[in-house]
This record gives sequence, structure tokens and C-alpha cells, in this order.
Amino acid sequence: MNKVTKNIQAATRGQWIKWGVVTLLYLAFLLWVKSWLGLVVLPIIFDAYIAHLLPWGAWRQAKSAAVRGVMSWVDALVFALVAVYFVNIYVFQNYQIPSSSLEKSLLVGDFLFVSKMSYGPRVPQTPLSLPLVQHTLPGFNCKSYLEWPKWNYKRVAGLGKVKRNDIVVFNFPAGDTVATNYQQTNFYSLAYEVGRRYYPGKMNLDSLPLASQRTVYDLYYAAGRKQIMQNPAVYGDVVVRPVDRRENYVKRCVGLPGDTLQIKQGVIYIDGQEQPTPQHVQFNYFVQTTGPEIPQEMFRDLGISLDDQLLMSADASWEDGLMQMGLDRRDAQGRLAPVYHLPLTQAMYDALKGNTKLISRIVREPETFAGYLYPLNLNTHWTRDDYGPIWIPAKGATIRLTDENLPLYERCIEAYEGNRLERREDGIYINGVKSECYTFQMDYYWMMGDNRHNSADSRYWGFVPEDHVVGKPIVVWLSLDKDRDWTDGKIRWNRFFKWVDGI
Repeated sequence: MNKVTKNIQAATRGQWIKWGVVTLLYLAFLLWVKSWLGLVVLPIIFDAYIAHLLPWGAWRQAKSAAVRGVMSWVDALVFALVAVYFVNIYVFQNYQIPSSSLEKSLLVGDFLFVSKMSYGPRVPQTPLSLPLVQHTLPGFNCKSYLEWPKWNYKRVAGLGKVKRNDIVVFNFPAGDTVATNYQQTNFYSLAYEVGRRYYPGKMNLDSLPLASQRTVYDLYYAAGRKQIMQNPAVYGDVVVRPVDRRENYVKRCVGLPGDTLQIKQGVIYIDGQEQPTPQHVQFNYFVQTTGPEIPQEMFRDLGISLDDQLLMSADASWEDGLMQMGLDRRDAQGRLAPVYHLPLTQAMYDALKGNTKLISRIVREPETFAGYLYPLNLNTHWTRDDYGPIWIPAKGATIRLTDENLPLYERCIEAYEGNRLERREDGIYINGVKSECYTFQMDYYWMMGDNRHNSADSRYWGFVPEDHVVGKPIVVWLSLDKDRDWTDGKIRWNRFFKWVDGI
């Protein structure tokens, strides 16, 4: 009688019960994720609980106490990492709000539990990766994942779908290519900006036909990309990342698949219907006082962080521009009265406007501060506050491709859905076939921040494909104010365990 047979016969009732429970749970998991490849693990589970062909716990019989102590820690650590890996992928993950793009709905320093179950967790596309690390191993500055194996996109059954006005965590769509010294910058906008700076001669896009506009964009982008690639000391290495290893962003979903979205004077319209504006939406303003500076107590009461308190009049180079906006009040010494650049909600705007003893004028930030909007290769004349109309692609929907709409959807066709798109003299070719129409293979979403003038969102890089959706923030479990000390209100107790949907 061999060792395995002896161990099976000697297995206790408790061992069989444990093996049965673990096996049933594992089979239920495989049924949920629809991955029968995982059946190869069943013999390992049987061996670990019953057969004991492999010496799983041999270290417990080691003579050296030091070996037993170290191996007990290794055993616990491996178990914890495996547990965290599966929980992080399939159940929830922790996320910290890093920027002010969603203020004042979610604040910098909020720590969130993000539910993967809400929209259905994705099967990992790069399964061999370290848990709790998105793409770079801290301290070693190397990838925290292996490129192979690489699995196709699949999302298992969840509790629902993305709804309008949901706050959503997703992988940054334009983060497929990254200059490592500019990790938070859209690489395509960066290359375009650098190209405009270095390409000889400037061209007026307004006077060019659509095809020529695209040609100019391609020239600028190519020149900028070349400059970035040749200057790693300035821009860092240029890396390409798979979908699930791109930076995590959090924004509000304001447009669903099949919607036609338009922004008029900062108000969102869907299919021609005005949408309610969230209570905490902010826009940027220039605020001039009657002479004195705004006291810190007032900034604190208004909830304006130190990073957002920009005193523009302290820089003499801004004086002419500020005066052109009508911010020309001067003090008794003839100096320009203090002018601040501030993000304000309507309630904050009203509070400042009503303080006529301190505040003399408030001017909304002009669109010249907006930067490059999506799509870069089409001169739409859209602005941050007056954008569109733009149709959001839906899975199974077919559109007719034209010179006017191709710049809007070519990234969906090529980068997100993996087709080869070419423009030839006689038309548009997709995967070598002349095509007048295209049918989308995924749903897409339009994401925007509530801090509307301080948010790099869909207005700058376009649609969010369904395979980039990570999950839904459920609750704020901790909130820390980086502008305050531990003895001076650093912990925002009033936000503890606050439901995100209720904010």
C-alpha cells in the first residue's frame, strides 16, 4: 500500500469535511468566473487536505526553532498575499482620492472602499502581478506585473451596471502610453504640445480642411513624440501599459452608452434634456478684494485648501491679463488689489459675493485657460463649458464613418477595440477592408469631475471603454485633511463611514 492510499484511508472526518467545503466553494467560484481551466487546481486541493503527497507542512517538524519560526511567518505571509490578491481583484479594493477633481463631493484625503461586485469584477488581464501595487514596484522602480500570460477582457456577473451620476473608478484610457516623468499627463496631449513647440513653423488650423487638420496634428504629434523619446532625462522613459495596469482615476459618469451629450454654459444636456447639476460642482473664478487679503479663517470656513489658494496678483507678469478681465481695482498706494484664483461652488460664490466689504469683483475663469480638448485632431471650436454635441458609442450600434466623426471615434476603433485603421485616398480601411460603417464591440461612458475647471476628464481624452471600468466607491472609511495637524482637525470625523451615494 503506497503513501497516498494510506493517507486517504487515514484521513479523519474533519479533513474530509474541510476538503468538501473548500472544493464546493472553489467550484462555485469557477462557475461564477466561467473559467474551467481552474479545474487543474482541484488535485492540489485534494492533496493539501487529504492525500499529502507533497510535504506541505514539513517545516513544522524541523529541528531548528529558528527555521520553524521563519517558515511560520512565510506560510502566513503567502496565505495573506493570496487572500488579498483574490479579494482585491474580485471583491473590493482600497482607493485614496489623490486630486481635487471631484471636490467638493469627494475630498483629497478621502479613503474609499471600491466595490468590484457593483459592476462585476474583471478577470485580470495580467494575472501574474503583486497585490496592492498598480504598475510599479516601490523602491525598485520596475514593473509589478508580468506581461505574460495576458488574458482577454472578460467581466463576470455583478450586481448591476454603471448608472448616470454614479461615481466610478476606472483605468485611465489615455494611459496606454506614459512618459514616466509625466505620469499624470495625457501622453498624446503632451506630445502634441511638445511638437507644436519644436515643429518649424506654425499653422492656422481654422483655415485648413479637415484632412489637412489631421495631417498637421500627425506632424505635431510625431515631432513631439520624437522629442520625448530622445530626452529621457527630461520626460523619463516611455512605457506602454496593459488596460488593468493603467492609472486608476475616479470621476462621475455623466453620459451612458447611446447618449448624445452636450454642455452649454457649464450645464450638461443628455439627448437635449437638461441634467440636474450636482450640489457640489465647482468652477474656477478670479476673486479680487477691496484691498486686504482674504484671511485663512475664511478660506477654512469655505473649505478651500492651501493648494487652491493662488494669489495671482503676487506675480507681476499676470497684471496685464488680470486688468483685461476687469480686475483693475487698486489700493491707496496704486498697487493692484489682491486677486485670487479659486474653485468655488455656488454656495461659496454666493458667500464671497455677499461680502461686499472684502470682495470687490468675481470673474469666471475664461476658456483660454482650458488647454487642449478632445479630439486634438479636429478643430471643433468646443470649450470646457460649451462642448458637443457628441454621441457616446454603444455596443452593437453602427455608425457611418465620415471626415467629421472619424477623429471622434478612431481611438475607439483602433486603440480600444484592436483594429487596424488606415486613411487612403479612396476612403477608410479597417483591417485592410474598405469600410463606410463601423459597429462598436463595447459600451463606452463619458466621465467628468465635479470640480469642472480642475478636472482632466472625458473632455480632454474622450470615452471610457467598458473594459476600463474598475468598480464603484461605496463608503468613505477614513478622511484626512493634509492642510491640518493631528491636533487641529486633521481627521475629518464627520466623513467616517459616509456612503458615497449619499454625498
